Amino acid sequence: MVTFEDLKQAQTTISPYVKHTPLIESVFLSELIQGKVYLKLENQQLTHSFKIRGVMNKLLNLTEQEKARGIITASAGNHGQAVAFGAQKLGFSSKIVVPKRTPQVKADGIKQFGAELLFYGDTYTEAERKAKQIASQEELLYVSPYNDELIVAGHGSIGLEILYDLPTVNAVVVPVGGGGLIAGLSIAVKNQKPDTQVIGVQSQASPVMFESLKAGKIVPAHRHERYTIAEGLAGGIEKNSITFGIIQQHVNEVTLVREESIRHAVCQIWKNMAQKIEGSGAVGIALLQENPELFKGKTLALIVTGGNIDESLLENLLAED
Repeated sequence: MVTFEDLKQAQTTISPYVKHTPLIESVFLSELIQGKVYLKLENQQLTHSFKIRGVMNKLLNLTEQEKARGIITASAGNHGQAVAFGAQKLGFSSKIVVPKRTPQVKADGIKQFGAELLFYGDTYTEAERKAKQIASQEELLYVSPYNDELIVAGHGSIGLEILYDLPTVNAVVVPVGGGGLIAGLSIAVKNQKPDTQVIGVQSQASPVMFESLKAGKIVPAHRHERYTIAEGLAGGIEKNSITFGIIQQHVNEVTLVREESIRHAVCQIWKNMAQKIEGSGAVGIALLQENPELFKGKTLALIVTGGNIDESLLENLLAED
């Protein structure tokens, strides 16, 4: 079980390796909801994604025996970059399995940190299955992007930073894939400000956590997966993942946004704030733009989870917006 104390310990452990990222007001979104909207800019984090927080907490807690085995993971891109970065920093080997359609900017980011990169399958779920198979065959340590107490605790440091920087916050909106980020963040928020809402967001194209919560159990991904530019949130949830129970306990709601809203949100943040964000990081903005009345008058923190978007995709989105 991940505790508030685990989050504080993780924050101390990872502090030499991660940034305390900016939390800045978005004037155009504040006007939209007639309240205050602040963006937590994890696109400005090392490796341009929040993933380094959980990964560094995991890797810094490995035993010498585990390090010697080498590590492997599956990733839609950002987790893989963080694992490659951390392994290089700490001096051991890593293998990263990603789907064939992984954005070039994320594949290049993994390779630049010296990891062995393998492309497999059309979806994250297929890549994850392959990575676990290789882990078993080669006796490597598999590092889950979300189903790990140390990963969850590291990601929870975002919640601690928000509470420190914005003590008046009364709602936090969080992108959701496997749930590692929102699980850790919700422990932080609900421990310190239990009345503050924690709201998760997924694309309608890959609503596995949404459908699982509705069903009261983790459902298979293949029933729901379609292409989305929020590929970092796509894919399934491991059976018995610790994140599911934490989300059931601490998260007020997980909701869905339309794919076209995500595309528009990426463009709006670039045009209004000159912030480059990927589709996964834009789902919270998409939710506000679809439903501004839900947040009227509130003080809101939105997590911008990453900024690793291919230039060609960003140019295409801007041209069509």
